[in-house]
Amino acid sequence: MCGIIGYWNQEKDACPIIIESLKKLEYRGYDSFGFAIVLNNKLSVERKTGKVSSTEYQNFPGVIGIGHTRWATHGKITENNAHPHRDCFMKIAVVHNGIIENYQEIKNQLSKKGHNFLSETDTEVIPHLIEENIRNGLDFKEAVMDVCPLLQGRNSFIALSSDQEMIAFRNGSPLILGVKKNNKIPEIFIASDIQGFLDETRDVIYLDDNQIAIIKENLEFYDINTKKRIEKRLIRLDIDLKEAEKGSYPHFMLKEIMEQKKALRRAINQDDKNLMHLAREINEAKGIFFIGCGTAAKVCHIAEYIFSKIANKHVNFVQASEFENYNHFLIPETLVIAISQSGETADVLESLEIAKKRKSKIISITNTKQSSLDKISDYTFFINAGIEKAVASTKATTSQLIVVLLLAYACAGRLEEGKRILIDLIGKVNDMLNPRYELHIKKLAEKIYQEENIFIIGRGINYPLSLESAIKIMEVSYIHAQGFAGGELKHGPIALIKKDSPVIVLMSNDESKKEIISNAIEVKSRGAYVIGVSPENNPIFDYWIKTPNVEAETSPIVNLIPIQLLAYYLGILKGCDVDYPRSLAKSVTVK
Repeated sequence: MCGIIGYWNQEKDACPIIIESLKKLEYRGYDSFGFAIVLNNKLSVERKTGKVSSTEYQNFPGVIGIGHTRWATHGKITENNAHPHRDCFMKIAVVHNGIIENYQEIKNQLSKKGHNFLSETDTEVIPHLIEENIRNGLDFKEAVMDVCPLLQGRNSFIALSSDQEMIAFRNGSPLILGVKKNNKIPEIFIASDIQGFLDETRDVIYLDDNQIAIIKENLEFYDINTKKRIEKRLIRLDIDLKEAEKGSYPHFMLKEIMEQKKALRRAINQDDKNLMHLAREINEAKGIFFIGCGTAAKVCHIAEYIFSKIANKHVNFVQASEFENYNHFLIPETLVIAISQSGETADVLESLEIAKKRKSKIISITNTKQSSLDKISDYTFFINAGIEKAVASTKATTSQLIVVLLLAYACAGRLEEGKRILIDLIGKVNDMLNPRYELHIKKLAEKIYQEENIFIIGRGINYPLSLESAIKIMEVSYIHAQGFAGGELKHGPIALIKKDSPVIVLMSNDESKKEIISNAIEVKSRGAYVIGVSPENNPIFDYWIKTPNVEAETSPIVNLIPIQLLAYYLGILKGCDVDYPRSLAKSVTVK
């Protein structure tokens, strides 16, 4: 979840380049930041709490360095806990992403040998382990290679020595090298995300698990298990740089909401043969599990309803963090469908490792090529949403739903019909996202932003959508929000409703329409301020947000978009950082 950057060249000052990269990686962590620069066999280190984009720092000379922006897991948000961390002699600096599960055991062993620790982090054991190996006669490369197998858990790091040597290691958490060859001597970048160097180069090399890169004029790669040198392929990325910038929008979140006009069209552009092939796999499978975390988990939950309605097929939704409890159901004929925007979600990947051991097949739905999820899967559908930088997922979520819908239509033997339905829906989304509609939702936000609680109710396919709606409102505005199944109100939740409590009613033109209106009447009779999100108005609504009249199974897309806009404006009115909500990170690469 943290942002890592390394930079090597022989001419340019590294510090300004590292700082700019950290600003681009802040969506991965923004509790604190730091960097280390090498000059004249000395490490100069700066560490600060807060965001790099709004904090003053020193600008050290030197052409080689590493940087880090932190999302705290081990240790409080302090300068001592900020990266880089160093050894006892301040000759080795390390930036790290992930969790070292056995760090306490390692720390205790090193402390007995006289090592002095200055932080509460797990990361600090890495430079001390390297130092210990060097004390025992190993060179820097050998010292790092011997450390890597000792670290349990999903983690990656870059180690920098005062002798101007830099080595990167990956095991679970992503690391990508960028190579820029303007001159005979290249510039080398290494980052936890391509956005760290995308404006400099699109020529990349992906590190795989248990591999190291020795970063210098001639890159060298080694397999940790065999300690043998390996060859890696240089890949040219086809990415629109404008997607990584806000442009004329005040925030990435608003930009990405509006980009759904285009993103959904890209998501529907899947190969029909692949869809039909995977549909046959789904239809023949003995047990199907959709797994994901957070917002992706809500897409998986909605998938249960989509497959039931469209394909008359039962699929199971399980939170990825709970999937290990279902491992006894997995057989070679079982199919696991994993959804993750980043393709690096730790709980999802660990669940798929369980599925692999049971020889179950894996289909993934992700936004990121060459991600860990892509590599572990038997087949991958890319949603093609483009870069999504705001922590709160918007265009990726609706694009994931498009792919789920396509698979369900394919399973039902209705793929061409389904594509026509979705193309019509995308046209209606395009009509929705206009300035008048946006202003209408902003006015609602102005009415309710001072409330402490917001409730969302839905029935059928709109029930899991109510849960995702609550996530959006909570993570962006910090207002407590909770989604409920409309039919469950009388079994407890209705006790929370009091005068003027905002209750959002999600409705579609389906078989549950009368029942959800009845639920709206129930909360209205207890004083609720009823907000209807539906294709038609109703006298029970105090405020109505119109949505297009679409097929019931596709309604989650058009019903979710106004909630995304509402969450955005609630966050703005509350003075929140809508792109980078507190305590949250975009890519959750640790358990």
